[in-house]
Amino acid sequence: MSDKVEKKESWFGETGKTIIYAILIAVVIRTFAFEPFKIPSESMLPTLKIGDYLFVSKYSYGFSKHSFPFSAGPFEGRILEDMPERGDVAVFKKPIGEPIDYIKRIVGLPGDKLQMINGVLYINGEAVVKERIDDYVDRDYYGNVRRIRRHKETLPGGKSYITIDMNPSGSADNTEVYTVPEGHVFAMGDNRDNSTDSRFLSQVGYIPLENLVGRAEVIFFSVEGDVSIWEIWKLPFATRWERLFNLLS
Repeated sequence: MSDKVEKKESWFGETGKTIIYAILIAVVIRTFAFEPFKIPSESMLPTLKIGDYLFVSKYSYGFSKHSFPFSAGPFEGRILEDMPERGDVAVFKKPIGEPIDYIKRIVGLPGDKLQMINGVLYINGEAVVKERIDDYVDRDYYGNVRRIRRHKETLPGGKSYITIDMNPSGSADNTEVYTVPEGHVFAMGDNRDNSTDSRFLSQVGYIPLENLVGRAEVIFFSVEGDVSIWEIWKLPFATRWERLFNLLS
């Protein structure tokens, strides 16, 4: 009888250790290597869609307290810091209000002067090359179709990406001149008329380098926005197969 009790206690002990080790390994990977994120909004269309699941590299810009779960890092500032590049798609903690995760494209670096004039982005007095291409055509889960003007933008340094603009005279298409302070970056959504970003100084504004969480690297899964990943019976029909493992260059 005692042998059975000892075996049972030993089994529970080993299982408990295995679970603890697995949790610790997952926390270390999430903190220092890669963390998964789900896209909840359309602010980065057409690059990212609602229902996209991403891996974000946590080491790309170094580490801060925001690299840790619940922003509970034991230090201030950044260690092993590396400056983002213009064009990076980055996750950061919103610096104003509730510090929730935001994902936008970095377009301005410390010391840059940026301005939107008639829907064109100017960096340090030079217009970013903006080329009209074919419309963005999207069909939702219910078959509804929409068409939106699409442009290819090329930043200084050669990084290109696609933006959409439903209204070329929108509220953030003509702005003041923004001067990015030292230790900060400036970020915008690719969906220029549906993105709360650095253009709105009272809501997001300039992003401290300390608030950067990591760089988006790859879409590893994608489902239609109104389908949850646990609804496995819907996944064969709701999965956007063409988006799986798309790299975010």
